[in-house]
Amino acid sequence: METLYRRLLKLMPRVGVQVTDLGPGTAVVSRRGGRVRTPLGPGTDLLSRDGRYKVTSAAQDAWIVARDKKGASGGRLRDVPLGDTGARLLVDGAAGTDERKLQLAAAEYLCHQHVAAMLDFYGVNCVFDVGANTGQYAKRLRRLGYKGRIVSFEPTAETFARLAKAAEKDPEWRVYQLGLGSEDTVSSIHVGWKTMNSLLPPSEYGRDRYQRFATTRTEEIQIRRLDGVMEKALDGIDDPRPFLKMDTQGYDLEVFAGAGERIADFVGMQSEVAVLRLYEGSPEMNDAIATYEKSGFGITGMYPVTREAATGRVVEFDCVLMRAGAAPATD
Repeated sequence: METLYRRLLKLMPRVGVQVTDLGPGTAVVSRRGGRVRTPLGPGTDLLSRDGRYKVTSAAQDAWIVARDKKGASGGRLRDVPLGDTGARLLVDGAAGTDERKLQLAAAEYLCHQHVAAMLDFYGVNCVFDVGANTGQYAKRLRRLGYKGRIVSFEPTAETFARLAKAAEKDPEWRVYQLGLGSEDTVSSIHVGWKTMNSLLPPSEYGRDRYQRFATTRTEEIQIRRLDGVMEKALDGIDDPRPFLKMDTQGYDLEVFAGAGERIADFVGMQSEVAVLRLYEGSPEMNDAIATYEKSGFGITGMYPVTREAATGRVVEFDCVLMRAGAAPATD
């Protein structure tokens, strides 16, 4: 026998109300067109106005819903388990059309996750962010959960203004308008190259690769040694455990040299090392890594940053290194 509830639902369309019946005792009513019901699992449904969605199961009782537009996923999302970690990667079928972009994006993500994990594992409480640009690295650390002090160095006036603005509401993020190097001095930096401003001129290879190197202007900046700014940067931190991040467009070894004997204070570091040199006078990757290893650091991760489109060769790596003796004791 039909219930009163069911009879009322049948009357709804006559007064301009659309009904989507979900089962005993449950229905959705709407004045703006009907709904398409897509079952996801026992007791779970997706309701949409136009039905132009594809659903991919991500795990038990979890789904990814994506609009099926022409040229977009087309329902070709692939669920890829990442070993036995329990993590799963959802890949749009269109992503495979450009392997380089997919690989570099994955490497960037993995590098950030690895750095965050190392900061936590080694108990880092101060990150020296050298070559901070507008604060991208520091903001990423905050998003990944790092709550310790960040000390950012950026020498150029226009970029530093944006960095200072980014840091103004974060009491544990300090910023200095300085470049770091092997000696205290004043020098000229090439500017107008966006995130690639450098104290070094471009190499022939660099000029061929990047049009931005075709024109330049210079700006006079202050350069200080790292060991000369550490006391102020670490002031107020009990038992400092600093980490050094360098991204100075070919100048990382000069920054490293400026730490002198105090490089032993750092429990870890990150440096952008070049396989194919973009700047005249920048060190080769092997020389840079040998210098870091000689000072007691060991590689924990290397991630490609850029590649040549024509050959697939890696141009630069982000190299993460930690001091094994600073690792916490484990049972």
